[in-house]
Amino acid sequence: MPSTPLANGVTPPLCGVERTEVTASSTVADDKPGVSMMEQLVPEITTHALSYLDYPSLCRLSMTNSLMRKAANDDNAWKALYHKDFTMEQDGITPVNGWKAYYATTRAIISVNTEFFSIIRDRALQAMARLWLNSDYVKCIHASGELFSGYNEVMQSWQLCFNWEQGFDFQVHTVRTRILTDMAWVTMKAYLNVDGGPFLITNVFEFHNGRWHMVHHHSSVMLIDDQQVVVH
Repeated sequence: MPSTPLANGVTPPLCGVERTEVTASSTVADDKPGVSMMEQLVPEITTHALSYLDYPSLCRLSMTNSLMRKAANDDNAWKALYHKDFTMEQDGITPVNGWKAYYATTRAIISVNTEFFSIIRDRALQAMARLWLNSDYVKCIHASGELFSGYNEVMQSWQLCFNWEQGFDFQVHTVRTRILTDMAWVTMKAYLNVDGGPFLITNVFEFHNGRWHMVHHHSSVMLIDDQQVVVH
């Protein structure tokens, strides 16, 4: 229907129609039919947003719906979480199975490494026997510098340690882990509840029959002013 001219002969604008057209145009620009706001975010923004989540939250997010699962499984999100929770040292690597699997394996290795120190604190020889791989190529070097080779010798060395009256309660810091398929090694500093240390420790693990087993332990005393000597 044509507009009715005003008294001065000027035709008024079709305000309602124009507003509708502008609104519709804005809607098309700001929102795509059938596409969520998350899907419209550029990958960099999505990764940044997910970087604020911790491990349990990211796992729960992946179980909500297909869109969230896709976002939560993004390799860049898991890489960012790895750097936040562990270390920036491995920024240049490309894990064979992706950062999500690498993150999960790193958590598993750190858990086994923590169990190792709990076993020492509790002087639990049977638990130590289960932790080590029963093989002739395993090695253990205590801070005394003595080398024990083969499963039986290694277990005998731990039995000797556990026969001491004093238990060892290590405070572990600066833990760094590296994983290559079925092999992993962990480096760290450890402080004792008795005078001495800190110790520099390297633990090596191998994956056998669905479990990570220790195959090498090396403990040495970090020199302080070139004169610290501790026998372990």
